[in-house]
Amino acid sequence: MLTVAAAGTGALAGGSFPMTPAAAAPAKEGPESMPTLMDLSLSVNGKKHRLSLDPRTTLLDALREYLHLTGTKKGCDHGQCGACTVHVDGRRVNSCLKLAVMAEGAEVTTIEGLGDPDRLHPMQQAFVEHDGYQCGYCTSGQIMSAVAMMKEPWGSDDADIREAMSGNICRCGAYQNILAAIRQVRHG
Repeated sequence: MLTVAAAGTGALAGGSFPMTPAAAAPAKEGPESMPTLMDLSLSVNGKKHRLSLDPRTTLLDALREYLHLTGTKKGCDHGQCGACTVHVDGRRVNSCLKLAVMAEGAEVTTIEGLGDPDRLHPMQQAFVEHDGYQCGYCTSGQIMSAVAMMKEPWGSDDADIREAMSGNICRCGAYQNILAAIRQVRHG
């Protein structure tokens, strides 16, 4: 039996309690240890894709690792930074928190589906004009959130835009430039 001394404050402060080591489960070998794959169909940027994935695969990982759409970034992998923002049926979602199987039957739009180099989406063009991209890592998520925000019932003043974009973090601090880009598109 193991005895662990607790530190800190509260009910366990200064006390000790017995702990029995948990028996390690034997490692499984053979086909039963392989994850079960699930066949699914995803519609991404207007194209249908058939994939066989572990059902625990996030939409973010399916996009990046299986469809090779790397514009959507993995920032925190906890839904706190917004770098992974995509649209699912026109609504912004953190793709790191959504399982790929949950997007079956929906239309997924990534940054690659907004525009192309010869014809940028107006929000992409505004980010270029206002230097709203800085290092670029958060940019795809910022743009995807900003485009979705335009369809949501937010007010048009700067405080409303900041609140609507509060789920997207920019470590470079380009918030004023991002705000200017969104303001340009929002106000025409």
